[in-house]
Amino acid sequence: MSTAVTPQEMIRALVEIPTVSRDSNLALIEYVTAYLAAHGVEAKLVTNGSGEKANLYATVGPMVSGGVVLSGHTDVVPIDDQDWSTDPFTLVEKDGKLFGRGTCDMKSFYAIALALVPEMKNLKRPIHFALSYDEEVGCLGAPKMIRELVSKLPEPEAVIVGEPTGMQVVTAHKSIFHFDTLITGREAHSSQPHRGVSAVMIAGRLINWLWDKQRQCAERAPAGSLFEPAHTSFHCGVVHGGTAHNIMAHHCEFVTDIRSLPDESALDYFNEFKRFALEEVLPEMRSICPDTNIDFRMNAEVPSFCVEEGSPSVQLAKRLTGQNSVTSVVYGAEAGQFQEAGYSVVMCGPGSIDQAHQPDEYISLEQVDKGIEFTRRLIDYLS
Repeated sequence: MSTAVTPQEMIRALVEIPTVSRDSNLALIEYVTAYLAAHGVEAKLVTNGSGEKANLYATVGPMVSGGVVLSGHTDVVPIDDQDWSTDPFTLVEKDGKLFGRGTCDMKSFYAIALALVPEMKNLKRPIHFALSYDEEVGCLGAPKMIRELVSKLPEPEAVIVGEPTGMQVVTAHKSIFHFDTLITGREAHSSQPHRGVSAVMIAGRLINWLWDKQRQCAERAPAGSLFEPAHTSFHCGVVHGGTAHNIMAHHCEFVTDIRSLPDESALDYFNEFKRFALEEVLPEMRSICPDTNIDFRMNAEVPSFCVEEGSPSVQLAKRLTGQNSVTSVVYGAEAGQFQEAGYSVVMCGPGSIDQAHQPDEYISLEQVDKGIEFTRRLIDYLS
């Protein structure tokens, strides 16, 4: 492996290693491990239970306090049912943009920093890389790595989570609470609704409760919020159920995520939803058939993130970007997990979330250049 790699060449290398969340990310982890080793940097891996996926962390520079953690996720979302005009896993440069899955979200951030490792030889305080798995399916990989960072690394000045913020300084994001609702009804002919319980109809009633709750949250949304929308949101993205148009459905399940404001609790909303389902809806179902049921399966609980403007991480990000203003984002990330562990955290990275998860995902070369300038300023600051 060549030890001299430009940022664009590193972006190419990482994008062209497919790391869709449902698959292993080990090929990318092995590539980064070998690259760092070629520069005399030892990477540590924190694997999942099966060993098919791994987090990676590594320290460049002296093992002293006051360094900076650069946090990024290695996984990308699927390309299924998306109409790409280029190969998603081949980097294509066109019209001042780099196209490919993960260019924006979010391989370019840490690809730039990895490419600039040779420029980190004079660091007096370290740069710590922290690359996670399964961020896209609920930030499942990072917590295990964060616990190890807390126990094994000297305390850093800041953690920079390089999600695509357009190089804006982000000080808050909403939470993610992701769960399934599973309904067991009772089959009957659709002409005899008094003899059965349609799981699909029950699902519709529960989904309507979530819609009403979102409307109520919107009506009391705080004025002057940095978030858009300014309220906690509820979304049901997938519904499965039923057998035929004339059979009352035996089973139905649907997926929900709640994105709560930092000063609200998604768990409180979930518990309110459960009470409605189990105390109001389920008794009506069981009055027809005692074997009916409503169950819940929690998939992810990612804390919200909110940091004061005067915190070390925010002041550092402002210094590196030259900005005085801050903003917030409505999508969730690993920033809240790092903050829960006691770190001073900020989000700042190249690219726009508007291009994330889209067909023909891209990052502009202008944003890449800004990411390079940001990283070089960080290197100078720590040197």
